[in-house]
Amino acid sequence: MTSLIYTNLKQAFEIKKNPLPWIKAISAGVAAALPAFIGLLFGQLQYGLLAVIGSFTFLYMFNEPYVQRAKKLFFVLLGISFSVGLGTLLAPFPIAQAFTVGIIGMVATFIFGALKIPGPAAIFFVLAFTMTSAMPVDPALAPVRTGFVFLGGVLSWLIAMVGWFFNPRRPEINAVRNIYKELAALLDATGTERFSEARHQTVLKIKAAEEVLKAGYAPWGKPQLYKRLYLLYEQANAIFLEILENDATNNTKLSAELGEFLRTIVKAIDNKDNNISLDTIGVNDIQVENTELIEKVRKAGSILIDELSEESIRISKPSFKTIFGGNIHKNSIVFVSALRYGFILMIAALIAHAFGFDRSYWVTLSCAAVMLGSTIMSTFHRAIQRSFGTIIGILIAMLLLSSHPEGLVIVIIIFCLTTLTELFIVRNYALAVFFITPNAIFMAENTTQIYDLSFFAATRITDIFIGCIIGLVGIFLIGRRSASSRLPHLIAKSIRSQMQFIVLLFSVQKGDIDLSESKESRKMHTNLTNLKVVYTTALGEIPNNRKVLEFLWPVMFSIEHLGYLLDASAKHPGRPMLSDANLAQLLLVFETMAKSVEHKQLLVSKVVPNINGFPHIEKEIKALQEALQIGGQASIKYGSKRNK
Repeated sequence: MTSLIYTNLKQAFEIKKNPLPWIKAISAGVAAALPAFIGLLFGQLQYGLLAVIGSFTFLYMFNEPYVQRAKKLFFVLLGISFSVGLGTLLAPFPIAQAFTVGIIGMVATFIFGALKIPGPAAIFFVLAFTMTSAMPVDPALAPVRTGFVFLGGVLSWLIAMVGWFFNPRRPEINAVRNIYKELAALLDATGTERFSEARHQTVLKIKAAEEVLKAGYAPWGKPQLYKRLYLLYEQANAIFLEILENDATNNTKLSAELGEFLRTIVKAIDNKDNNISLDTIGVNDIQVENTELIEKVRKAGSILIDELSEESIRISKPSFKTIFGGNIHKNSIVFVSALRYGFILMIAALIAHAFGFDRSYWVTLSCAAVMLGSTIMSTFHRAIQRSFGTIIGILIAMLLLSSHPEGLVIVIIIFCLTTLTELFIVRNYALAVFFITPNAIFMAENTTQIYDLSFFAATRITDIFIGCIIGLVGIFLIGRRSASSRLPHLIAKSIRSQMQFIVLLFSVQKGDIDLSESKESRKMHTNLTNLKVVYTTALGEIPNNRKVLEFLWPVMFSIEHLGYLLDASAKHPGRPMLSDANLAQLLLVFETMAKSVEHKQLLVSKVVPNINGFPHIEKEIKALQEALQIGGQASIKYGSKRNK
């Protein structure tokens, strides 16, 4: 027990070696300080501080395409503004406030989870809503407060979009460059023990680039550059599949010159002048036995430097209805987590009101912050980090408030605290809380006459500790086994959805149906996304059988990789039409795998029929059978030991 506590404390205070994001941190400081400075210039500092709440919008900015960033941040600033207005209207009704904050937390958590948007999710919507309880109660001020918060959000939106004027396609360019870097490393790893790991990393980069390119699609803003990047992405898929086919049939080492050629492409992708010739790259000098591979690599070079045709590209993206609909069911960890988050948040708000805590929003806010952890262990770490960071943060806040700062000093303090928060949050959350806490207290309390600083500090620490405890207890009671209990069902469901897609894939000709838009494709992608989230969450649950989960990792790897192969093969013009007998055999193979997981039985391998021209798919299905056999044996072995 002592060693477990020590391990968790060590993990909670581990300083990560991530690079410090100086540009983002300073920009966040400017976004927060600028509204206060403008308010000061007009002699209305209080309105400026209201607008600072809108600057939380900037904290949702990440390295996404500018098209996606513009839309995402706009809806964030609307959400934060709406939260302040709604909080002002409901301030006289604390019970209604408690139920509403739960709904806000639930809806925001679900949307961010379903859309797979990284970042602080619901926390700043909850903060904006609950901070209004510390303001003078006056529902008539709702439009004024909402308006100033909205203006602060607009300033943050503008600051976040500045990079678009200098390099509007930077995220997309980096995503495509990363694919070709991994392809070069994969070519170097062919015929070696490193091939499997290199293959996995390449799949991750390809899928990441696909998401970035789809998110960044827009018919305006240098469409030719976007088209070139998208064609390079598609050609990277073709090269990757050719490398896999080589591995499945020959398992031979490929020429190192191919890897060097791909690295030259990496350097040239963002060359604005496109003044590179094939001879300069050296593609014509490469001698490789696999002529299909060299042709695909040569085509990538041609896409990079040749004039593109006028033919438009077609981007297929799932609708919001499809995304949200695929996540609203009892086995969706996104849906379950959102319900749990909202319910516990509501309970925290009701407890804070029932016991009459001064500035009760600190209880609710602390509860919301610790529940941002994606697993129970990360929630526990968050609670430790927030509790320790809060003590230091409140000491800093008391020091600042005791000096009774005014005017420009207030603006400088907000800038410094916001910048330091963004600078250190990538290293450790506890370090960030050193500055998050005094920033929030300073914004809410700088005009309040505090006569007893020690009492104020003790009250704030108590509020935050209680909020952390409520969040921890709620997660432990409601969700400690919710993910691991769903894992067998979702593995079986994912395998069956792949079975349905593979039957469609090899029973219709290209052009007969849009496979990427088919219900089978959408169902497969939804199940794969849910499965990945559930597995990651299960690893952090208490209690868990980590041995069994570790043996299931090859299963997860094969299911994810098979999903990618099926997606890529849907674009292949030479797909064979399998006979009824072969299709029936494939159905038997997949259904046997699904049932073995569902009923926790040892898998008896079935013969995988030949899929002409797609040996990599055959190989991956066989690999999935082997992984399920090993995982099943581990489940029986370690599961029985645990039950004794």
